[in-house]
Amino acid sequence: MKLKEGSFLWYLYLDKIYCLLSVRNVKALVEYFHLLDVHRKNTLNDVLFYHFLHHVTDLKKPQIKIVFDMLDWSAAGEIGFDQFYMLVCLLLAHQNHLEGQFMYRHSRPIFDLLDVDGEMRIGESTFQTFRFLLNIKRHDLRELYQDFDITGDRRLNYKEFKLYTIFSIDKSLKRQKAAKEKEKEKNSGFENASSHSYERRMTLGK
Repeated sequence: MKLKEGSFLWYLYLDKIYCLLSVRNVKALVEYFHLLDVHRKNTLNDVLFYHFLHHVTDLKKPQIKIVFDMLDWSAAGEIGFDQFYMLVCLLLAHQNHLEGQFMYRHSRPIFDLLDVDGEMRIGESTFQTFRFLLNIKRHDLRELYQDFDITGDRRLNYKEFKLYTIFSIDKSLKRQKAAKEKEKEKNSGFENASSHSYERRMTLGK
């Protein structure tokens, strides 16, 4: 899933630590929400929601319906600003490769959204359904239940899900650290090579 370049969400900034919008960005998002709310009900129905996500993302119609049903947990046929705000932050986290950080910082709301049956458990099929939104790879999904399904019922309760988010963010930070070290070594090697080349040219010049 990707945000469409030039869309309204493209210009919003998501804090990389807390995965929230600034006060200024929230105010702008409220105004945008009111523009979308053509019926002036402080809600978006499924049609308005579809046109919004179709305009700002590359999601297909079935995927948009899945997202709407997830947010419309009361089956009212519409969502309010709170759900809209959560979705926007999730989309921005996805765009900036901060899905793990987002789930860690907002583990309870995410768990409640994924708990579509209200059973305080999340089955593997649910994760499979929303995998495109959370950017969870197939092999990560298998590891998720192998490593964190402590009760062995092939469903995660909130404590198990919270453990997964902690592990996920720790794994992500280690990857970032390794990437930075690799880049540092690459730059160091380039600088050394440049230095040797310069010294060689100076020697030959003499």
